[in-house]
Amino acid sequence: MSAPRRHTVTVPGAAVSVLEWHPSVETQPPVLLLHGGGADSAELSWGEVGPALAAAGHRVVAPDHPGFGRSPRLDAPLTQERLVQYVGDLVDALGLHAYAIGGLSMGAGMTLGHLLDRPDGAHAAALLGSYGLMPRLADGALGTLSHLSTFLLLRSGLLGTMTRVYARDRKAMTRGLQDLVRCPDARTPALVDAVLAEAATGSGLTTFGDWQRDQVWPLRLRTDYRDRLAEIRVPVLLVHGDRDSGVPLRRIEAAAEILPDGQLLVAPRAGHWVQRDRPDLVIPALREWFARGSDA
Repeated sequence: MSAPRRHTVTVPGAAVSVLEWHPSVETQPPVLLLHGGGADSAELSWGEVGPALAAAGHRVVAPDHPGFGRSPRLDAPLTQERLVQYVGDLVDALGLHAYAIGGLSMGAGMTLGHLLDRPDGAHAAALLGSYGLMPRLADGALGTLSHLSTFLLLRSGLLGTMTRVYARDRKAMTRGLQDLVRCPDARTPALVDAVLAEAATGSGLTTFGDWQRDQVWPLRLRTDYRDRLAEIRVPVLLVHGDRDSGVPLRRIEAAAEILPDGQLLVAPRAGHWVQRDRPDLVIPALREWFARGSDA
């Protein structure tokens, strides 16, 4: 297996920087991996997963989405529909056939959208800490108020300002990562440095804010795929940390029940960035699941 190769793929409206890991012998279907929002990138989310899947015989492709990592921003507004279209365009540009797809958070929501948009495309999928499976940002009695507060902060620009200040403060970033990566051993100084560097040099935070303004409406989220889950016929693995403070586990459990071929893997003591938190559990599960997709 060679070192990862970075190159640029041109799709309509975007030049996308892509990381690829190639196996010594390609014995399994290719895998497309979609990172999450905020100060994230292909390298940050999939730097451990990519080599492990390549060692199992997969060609692994992980893009920096437009406006994240090393990919320039789109000229057009960043809507959920545009992101789903971009995934399809990327599949075509890369010449992927009989492939598997996986995503984290925002990237998992993009994965869901892609599965619905192209039902004959992917043969297997994995959703990690998935977006698109809940009606608003928070549950419970105060959920509506919390959601409305976030909407107002987004529309006023205050949330973006607060995020930029937070992203320049190492102590604040370290505290914030405690909610995403619960295991202290996984929340290394090197990870903090990498996230700080991405926040300082990339446009991911601004791009993510654009997408959030498209998605967060006053009383609900714009994208909610729950009513369409029964249409998804490919095997779907849902991976979720039991200490994910952003997406309630009960929402993922409900989705696993609706999906015709869904399976839930709960990662104990893990937060939202579940593959960073529990690579010992998540990476073997993905290897097994994507191999199952080749059998299907």
